[in-house]
Amino acid sequence: MELRSATRVNGFVVLLGWLALTLLFGAAAVLGFFSFAKHDGGPLALTGAIAAVVAVLVVALLATGLIIVNPNEAKVVTFFGRYIGSVSEPGYFSVIPLTDRETISLRVRNFETQKLKVNDADGNPVEIAAVVVYKVVDSFKAAFAVDDYEEYVETQSEAAVRHLATTHPYDAHDDDRTSLRDGAEVAEELTVELRERTATAGIEVIEARITHLAYAPEIAQAMLVRQQAAQVVAARTHIVEGAVGMVGLALDRLAEAGTVELDEERKAAMVSNLLVVLCGDRATQPVVNTGSLYA
Repeated sequence: MELRSATRVNGFVVLLGWLALTLLFGAAAVLGFFSFAKHDGGPLALTGAIAAVVAVLVVALLATGLIIVNPNEAKVVTFFGRYIGSVSEPGYFSVIPLTDRETISLRVRNFETQKLKVNDADGNPVEIAAVVVYKVVDSFKAAFAVDDYEEYVETQSEAAVRHLATTHPYDAHDDDRTSLRDGAEVAEELTVELRERTATAGIEVIEARITHLAYAPEIAQAMLVRQQAAQVVAARTHIVEGAVGMVGLALDRLAEAGTVELDEERKAAMVSNLLVVLCGDRATQPVVNTGSLYA
């Protein structure tokens, strides 16, 4: 069974008809009462009494079908256990009398999952949480496909976050791996997975993003030292690459200008000195040679 629109009539039209019937049957009842008072009973009095009873029954029956639908809201209508349809258009309507109506909100909602402790793809325990933004797009599925669509979304969101954490590392040391810290890529993957998981309940996931990501407390300090060491190594790598380029440039410029001719041994000494100056993490003290170059 699929989502469909319920048969409905403008509620104000029904209200006017209801008022007209009430006046009609009310007038008949009044006439019957006066006839009873003047003639001590009779067919007219009986007709008036029947009209009054019918008026009450008709009014009570029509009243069970009146509904008010607010903006971004849907009414799921069932008639003795049978799905009649849904009304999602805002306004005042009248549907089939004696029906049950369940209100489903179509507003955009968001919630944040609990902080989950899981192992990432490298086996490191991490704490992770995400915020999920969603809305109901199929009121029939939301009402009948699952017991509680809000609880269903929360459960599936936690399952998707756990799965995401176990398939990606906290930090990617290779360029071809996506880490949990790659915000845009991870958010897109989480959103797509949640859409597939919640489509059964008539839910559309608009966005899902990680809001908390950290190593578990028991390894946080060790991982901080590891990250610092990795940053130091990366920085030193860039420094060495730049220094080697600068040394090569200096040797090439000296050779082109013919400023000085150096043998291989002196070139090696010059390279060593330049690398010490450029790669050292402390200021160097220059030594001025006042003698011969080969002294």
